[in-house]
Amino acid sequence: MLTVEKITDKKALDEAFKIRELVFVIEQEVDASKEYDEFESSSTHFLAKLNEMPVGTARWRFTDKGVKMERFAVLSEARGKGVGQALVAAVLSDINGNPMAEGRTKYLHAQLTAMPLYAKFGFEKVGEMFEECNIQHFKMQLA
Repeated sequence: MLTVEKITDKKALDEAFKIRELVFVIEQEVDASKEYDEFESSSTHFLAKLNEMPVGTARWRFTDKGVKMERFAVLSEARGKGVGQALVAAVLSDINGNPMAEGRTKYLHAQLTAMPLYAKFGFEKVGEMFEECNIQHFKMQLA
């Protein structure tokens, strides 16, 4: 069974950070100092579980450009099982339920391999490809 919940306690946040560590820092070789930032406490975090095991995470936050969805990570063994889609759906649902988000642009920086996932939800690429932490990305925003 696949579930996605908003993180409300330190234990769940630690599990989310562990997933980000495995996916971004170890698997994708992102510098750990760039993975965790000053926005952790002001972001709304989510944890996806497959059969009660934490397997994915994401967060969103307000920026001067709108609402940024970011740090989508799914453990390699859980990929292809709908975890990413469930995370995007849960994050969008939470944003859409927040009155302060109304009328603000929803956007993200998508790794190339994740672009088809976000496109399923109506996100379209904006501008040129760019590099973030040695990984190619496109900015995508909800049309």
